[in-house]
Amino acid sequence: MEAAASTDIRIRNVLGRLEMILDNENERIGVDPSFDLKMSNARKSRCLYELAMLHRNAPLGDISPSFIDQTRYIRTKLMTNSQKVNAHMEACRSVVEILKSVAKSAEADGIYSQEQFCYGSF
Repeated sequence: MEAAASTDIRIRNVLGRLEMILDNENERIGVDPSFDLKMSNARKSRCLYELAMLHRNAPLGDISPSFIDQTRYIRTKLMTNSQKVNAHMEACRSVVEILKSVAKSAEADGIYSQEQFCYGSF
């Protein structure tokens, strides 16, 4: 019985930590330039790993209904987080493409470019 109570406390702590990480990331991503997405992602991954380890030997019937409800709630936050991370990554890709285009234009000195020598196939 003590082991189950200890596991419940650990699960509740991990779920609480995961929820705080998601709330922080969802609030700051794309808004706070000093936000460390890589570190936040590492923390998120650690929580998900801990949850997997805590649940790996537990039969589904042994999981408290309150955890199931909390997990569903966190799942909605994860879905929001996924959308925000995807939007952030797409914005990063767009910036990279713009920078590549600018760098390519800067490489050409205006006299000759590789495209000017390609008149067609001979």
